[in-house]
Amino acid sequence: MNMLASLSKSRLLIIVAAMLFFSACSSKKYTVKSNAKADAMSHLKNRQLYRFITDWTGVNYRYGGMDKRGVDCSGFAVRLQKDIYGNELPRTSRDQADVVKEKSLSKLDEGDLIFFSFGGRTVDHVGVYLNNNYFVHASTTRGVVVDDLSIPAYQKAFVKAGSLKN
Repeated sequence: MNMLASLSKSRLLIIVAAMLFFSACSSKKYTVKSNAKADAMSHLKNRQLYRFITDWTGVNYRYGGMDKRGVDCSGFAVRLQKDIYGNELPRTSRDQADVVKEKSLSKLDEGDLIFFSFGGRTVDHVGVYLNNNYFVHASTTRGVVVDDLSIPAYQKAFVKAGSLKN
């Protein structure tokens, strides 16, 4: 019976050690992601853009919204482009996609627009490129956030990107 208790203690010890190991790995992964987002924000050339993003981060998503009570992706892009760059954009992401000069992802500049299709073939989401593969957008589930463009869901839904036509 003493041997059985000793065996159970050994199994418990192994399970606890494994849990500690895996939880340490997951928190390290989270820290790396947080640092990468912070790094992308700290490398913005336009300080006004930095202030705009930090001011809007966390604003809830609201379909058709264009203010801090709630904003959708295209409304956020309209506000950002107007307030930061003085550019006028159409109201919908689909129409916004029609007014950009297409660029490859590797050639994007701060402030360029990135378009996605999560619901089929037509553009239904827009974000604004920052740098180092990061962009800011109004997520339907998380509100205004900075995200990594290399996340598989974004890669799969990517349609086009570019700068506004002159």
